[in-house]
Amino acid sequence: MFSAFLALIGLSLFHSVLSQFSPGFPYGSQMVRGVNLGGWLVLEPWITPSIFDNTGNTNIVDEWTFGQYYDRATATTVLQNHWDTWITQDDFANIAAAGLNHVRLPIGYWAFEVGSGEPYIQGQLPYLQKAVQWASQYGLKLIVDLHGAPGSQNGRVLLVSCYDNSGHTMSYPTWQSNQTNIARTDAIIQQIASMFADQPDVVPIIAPLNEPAGYYGSSVLTPLRQYYYDSYGNIRYPYGTSTQSNTVVLLHDAFQPLSYWNGFETTPDFQGVAMDTHIYQVFSNADVQMSWQSHIDTACDTQSTLSDFDLWLMVGEWSPAITDCATYLNGRGNGARYDGSYPGSTYVGSCTGLTGSASTFSSSYKTFLRQFWEAQVISYEKSNGWLMWTWKTESADEWSYLAGLQNGWIPWSPTDLEYPTICG
Repeated sequence: MFSAFLALIGLSLFHSVLSQFSPGFPYGSQMVRGVNLGGWLVLEPWITPSIFDNTGNTNIVDEWTFGQYYDRATATTVLQNHWDTWITQDDFANIAAAGLNHVRLPIGYWAFEVGSGEPYIQGQLPYLQKAVQWASQYGLKLIVDLHGAPGSQNGRVLLVSCYDNSGHTMSYPTWQSNQTNIARTDAIIQQIASMFADQPDVVPIIAPLNEPAGYYGSSVLTPLRQYYYDSYGNIRYPYGTSTQSNTVVLLHDAFQPLSYWNGFETTPDFQGVAMDTHIYQVFSNADVQMSWQSHIDTACDTQSTLSDFDLWLMVGEWSPAITDCATYLNGRGNGARYDGSYPGSTYVGSCTGLTGSASTFSSSYKTFLRQFWEAQVISYEKSNGWLMWTWKTESADEWSYLAGLQNGWIPWSPTDLEYPTICG
């Protein structure tokens, strides 16, 4: 426990080493502008639907079932090919050329350790190391993001929306209710912290858990808060001594208002802690029913909240998408709220021309995507920066940073704004 660690090294020594903290990027004085490498080392059906469609098995809905139900040799070959081709050195070159300075790389616990009876296929770690090498080569900072934990940290949102991005879709998360799950996750964070403790100029941040299900209340939030304390000790003190690293600890807000976290792991007792919040406008009936202008207004309205927080703050996931029309976005086999094919939803409109290839997008839609992208960038830069989700997709260009660059709704320099006064 972190409290025991403090007692071990002595509080006065702890305060003295805090003052030495020097992160690998000037957070708070220079803006984070980045993108996520989604769907690479953690499969997501909506990012690469062909991988799932090609199995011919509709029971394969996430990476767990991909290993569980697919022929093992075939699954391993498919994954190896995917890891080799989905993100390459050229992508890092293009990300740097687009004026970005950070990439966030989701990875699952199973890359580091697979327990008895768990069907995951390993082999991701060499690609994590390649990513770090490429980031270094192109002057990018890489955030290692633990996207999936043993037992799943999010399951499904209120038993409605599918969460397949933890690797294992289930009706209710079990990470927080099993101390063995938490201990395994602690050990993996210790391993990640040890791997990159001496590379803060390339890996300045470790995010110990993506999107834990704080919406379930204290049953999740109480163990999560303790896990966040322990993660601070594991990431900032990876050497087993009082010597600290210069690695920033990036905590997800667990879908709580930022005010919930006021005073949590703040200076002077803690340094090098940042908060990650994710902002989407597609995952509720009310979201997809908004007009284009309402989407822009909603983005602009986040500025007051984001500009006043007591930790470094970044919007670690967001998108210019305004519908949930992307194939499998709500989980493989589930429909979309926008066209009424999702259970409990009401028809808003046709998905035609709002998802898929940018070649089907109207000029007015692409103009809106540019406006909405800029409204979000302007607003999220009231915090300490942003990382858009995601760099590329197979068939959902409205979600793709790369497609946005290629089709004109994202500028090749993120400061090259056509609508700088869009928020007033």
